[in-house]
Amino acid sequence: MSLAIFDLDNTLIRGDSDYQWGQFLIAKGVVDPDYARREHDRYYADYLAGNLDIYAFLSFQLKPLADNDRLTLEAWRQEFINHHMLKLITDAAQQLVDDHRKKGDTLMIITATNSFLAQPLADAFGITHLIGTDPEEKQGQFTGKVMGTPSYREGKVERLNHWMAGHGEDLINSWFYSDSHNDLPLLDLVEHPVAVNPDDILAAHAHKRGWPIIDLD
Repeated sequence: MSLAIFDLDNTLIRGDSDYQWGQFLIAKGVVDPDYARREHDRYYADYLAGNLDIYAFLSFQLKPLADNDRLTLEAWRQEFINHHMLKLITDAAQQLVDDHRKKGDTLMIITATNSFLAQPLADAFGITHLIGTDPEEKQGQFTGKVMGTPSYREGKVERLNHWMAGHGEDLINSWFYSDSHNDLPLLDLVEHPVAVNPDDILAAHAHKRGWPIIDLD
């Protein structure tokens, strides 16, 4: 039994859940639209360039979780997932997950997206194991801070190693599917790295290393 790991945004789903959530909150009138769009565009440009300050981004991204009560957030999340995100799951992505499931592989999503948003998407794929960036909670409410290491770049490797140590798993015959060059630290570790609709940097790296490149659109 092998470990099959999937990135979430622009890999298993055709879009970015952080961006879509921001647009959803703008439409709800929860955040200032000009500020939210400007900051998200700035952070996304840094992400594409590979120099994102993940803690600064998370301070921006998690603030609405801290500013609103948990019941309201959960109602918003259900609406967000049902009306905006499920349609971003393609048949090809679901089939890929199902193929690994039929082989008996252990399925995991590992994503920089916070786990509050990522969990229902993992559930939609029937994937039990999720490593996302964990928002800190106190007395059932979010604080706007991060708990532990964000699962971003080398942080994904750190979080995965910790998970494997606790679950008796290893990277023998492992797979990792991702669209982003920011995931090269983990792609370089698995036995079967696969570039999915990759960005230009990852595409060049995949061609150089002879990695498969697939399209899940």
